[in-house]
Amino acid sequence: MKWKDAFADAMKELEAIRSQLGRLDDPTVGLTALHGELNQSRLKILEVIQGGVMGLCEENREVRRRQDRMISDLNETRGELRQLLHLVDALGPLERPPEASRESNDSHPTDAGTAPGAQTDDSEATTTVRPPASTDTDTQGETVEDSVRPKQESEHNQDQDQDLKRAIEAAYQGAGAPAAEPSAPTPQSAAVGQDPRIAHGVLLLKAAGLASADLTAHRDTWEWLTALAVNHSHFRTPPSVDDVKDGRVQTVLSGRSLIALLIELWKARSSATPLDGDWALATTCYNRIAAELAGVDGQGDTIRIVLDDGLLPGTDD
Repeated sequence: MKWKDAFADAMKELEAIRSQLGRLDDPTVGLTALHGELNQSRLKILEVIQGGVMGLCEENREVRRRQDRMISDLNETRGELRQLLHLVDALGPLERPPEASRESNDSHPTDAGTAPGAQTDDSEATTTVRPPASTDTDTQGETVEDSVRPKQESEHNQDQDQDLKRAIEAAYQGAGAPAAEPSAPTPQSAAVGQDPRIAHGVLLLKAAGLASADLTAHRDTWEWLTALAVNHSHFRTPPSVDDVKDGRVQTVLSGRSLIALLIELWKARSSATPLDGDWALATTCYNRIAAELAGVDGQGDTIRIVLDDGLLPGTDD
C-alpha cells in the first residue's frame, strides 16, 4: 500500500538525519572540535589586540617624552628671554639721548677750535662739564613726573566718580521726596537733565528698591533680552516663563535682574549702530522700562513692563 511505502521512506529519512546528528558528538568534526577552533581564534584575536595596544602605549610614551622635552626647551627659552629683558632694562638708563650727546659735544670745544696759546683754568673746565650733568638731572625729573602722572589721573577719576555718585544720590532723593517737603535745588539736581548718566543712575537705584516686576513681551524679544543680559553677574534667569497667546510670554524679573537688564540695554544703546536692529530694540526696551520706573512711588505696587503696543498696559490676558 502507498501509505506503507511513504512510512518506510519517512523512517529512512529519520535514520539519515539521526546519523548526521550523531556526527555532532564526533570529537574531530563535532561541537567539541568547533569549540576548540573558537578558543584558538579567540586567543589569536587577543594576541593581535594586545600587540596593537602595546604598540600604541609605546607610541604614547614616545609622544609624552617629546612633549616633556619641548616643555623643557620652552622653559629654558623663556628663562633666557627673561634674562635678556632684565639686561635690556638694566642697560636702558645707561643709554644717553642724542640731544644730550650733542650738547656734550658742543660744551667741550676741540683742540682745533681753541685759539693757539689760549689758557684754560680749572674753573672753566668745571663749568664746561656741568651742562651734561644738568641734562641728566632734567631727564631724571621727567621720569619722576611721568611716574606721578598716572597716579594724579587716577585720583582725578576717583574724584569724578565720587561727584557722579553724590549727584545721582541727590537726584534720587529729590525724586523720591514727598511733594509737601520740596528740597532746595542743588547743582546736582540741576544737572539731571544735562548728564544722562545721572538719570541712568537714578533708574538703577529705583530698580534696586524693587522686589519684582512683571514683563510681557514676544518670545523673540524675550530671547534677545536674555541673550543680552545673561552674562551679567546680577542677572538671574526667571524660574518660569509662561506662554500667553499670539507668541507673547509673561515672566517676573527681580529688581537685581532688572538692574542688569538696564545696564546691558544702556551699553547696547550706546554702542549699537544707528538705524540698526539692536539699537532699535535697546532704545525701545530701555525707554519702556524707564517710563515704568518713573512712576514708582514706594507704595509697594508691582510694576508691569509691556513691550507690546498692541496690548493695553492694564489688560490681563
